[in-house]
Amino acid sequence: MSYITDAELKSFGFKCLGINVKISRQCSIINPETLEIGDNSRIDDFCVISGQVSIGRNVHIAVFCNVAGGSEGVTFEDFSGLAYGCYVFSQSDDYSGRTLTNPTVPAKYKSETKAAVVIGRHCIVGTSSLIFPGVTLAEGSAVGAMSMVTKSTEEWSIYTGTPAKRRKPRKRDLLSLEKDYLAEQS
Repeated sequence: MSYITDAELKSFGFKCLGINVKISRQCSIINPETLEIGDNSRIDDFCVISGQVSIGRNVHIAVFCNVAGGSEGVTFEDFSGLAYGCYVFSQSDDYSGRTLTNPTVPAKYKSETKAAVVIGRHCIVGTSSLIFPGVTLAEGSAVGAMSMVTKSTEEWSIYTGTPAKRRKPRKRDLLSLEKDYLAEQS
């Protein structure tokens, strides 16, 4: 994977840019002035990042992901990540047929759901999963592959399915590893 150099990244005009940030040359960043990226974070090939997006420290967004922050925003807290081919949306058209849809139609003819999305600390979202407007993945949530998350989650829980449902608690062992890692970074 070929990454954009530090000098080139600085020229993008990001709202905030940490150190040791890796962004693939094959990634599309729309409106970089609205994007915040923390230290040691990485965005891989063929991702599209648009709208209001805030990426914390040590966040990984894998190949083929789409993060559409829109006006309400998507927040990735520290140590969170998306596996291959995930989609995160902070806004969505009304599909009921009561209004027109798509971005070519003026707003007065549409009805959109718009709500911020938060992906909490130590959350991991499995391959090909979808996260919908207004969802908060609470700290430590794990979402299994090909899941559709339409409601907020409980801390330190594992979710799977369409729609995603809580299956069992998730271990917190990684918190001691985080502590050791951060101590080494100091």
